[in-house]
Amino acid sequence: MDKLDFSRPDRFYKGNMHTHSTHSDGSLSAEAVCDAYRGEGYDFLVMTDHFMEVYGFPVTDTRPYRTDDFTTIIGAELHAPETAVGEIWHIKSIGLPFDFEPLREGETGPEIAKRAHEAGAFIGLVHPSWYGLTHDDARQLPFAHAVEIYNHGSAVEVDRGHDWPFLDTLLNEGWKLSGYATDDAHELTHDWRGGWVMVQAEENEPELLLDALKAGRYYSSMGPEIHDIAIDGDHVTVRCSPASVISLQGRGSRSKRAMGDNLETATFELYPFEKSWFRVTINDANGNRAWSNPYWLD
Repeated sequence: MDKLDFSRPDRFYKGNMHTHSTHSDGSLSAEAVCDAYRGEGYDFLVMTDHFMEVYGFPVTDTRPYRTDDFTTIIGAELHAPETAVGEIWHIKSIGLPFDFEPLREGETGPEIAKRAHEAGAFIGLVHPSWYGLTHDDARQLPFAHAVEIYNHGSAVEVDRGHDWPFLDTLLNEGWKLSGYATDDAHELTHDWRGGWVMVQAEENEPELLLDALKAGRYYSSMGPEIHDIAIDGDHVTVRCSPASVISLQGRGSRSKRAMGDNLETATFELYPFEKSWFRVTINDANGNRAWSNPYWLD
């Protein structure tokens, strides 16, 4: 996995990677959803309608709703039997071709996900806590790119929206995954504008955004901004929008923190994270957070 490098000349583009329309179980048309996110200042959107027989296995075409300042990436939420607790799988597939074959007879979640991966898609493990996904389940997708570490709909509806601990366990095992925040919006009332990604890319173009997502060149947020993460020898300096806590998390219990009012920078020694990894969390005074993807030091 690549890493987010703030010294690159690229811009950051704000996007939501998990949204539904009337092509599956959403309340609004694909056009209305795209218009709503564009109106809120988002640069891109991924429509991920449920790829299920009951909905006709949709891969929703959002290309007509692209504009000069707003784009879309084609995707879907894949499903198949069966997780360890007897649930159907929920698998994010972004960059999915329109002719992707429907679920085959007897096909499992890992098998349909592997097909999507081989077709060039970004693969994400969706809201693990919401439906009891286990780590043994996750280990069946060694080709996955990321875990959905914040799902706003799950957070506000059933208090099961936070999954950094789930991802941290895999990171401790050596998996080099990223983590993304999203809305999982169906109504666009209580369930949107709560979590997003800021993707570092040369331009706001679908293929460039997709490449950056696969490489992990993005951070996630509920509101705070990360302005820089700069490693200089055995120290790392973080700059951000005003925060109450700037912290690092790493393998096991390894962590560092700086606390105060309106913090905008903090410098930390990296020795606790040597031959391992760390990630950055920003907490603001309103309880909102931003998260970097892991930086590997091995």
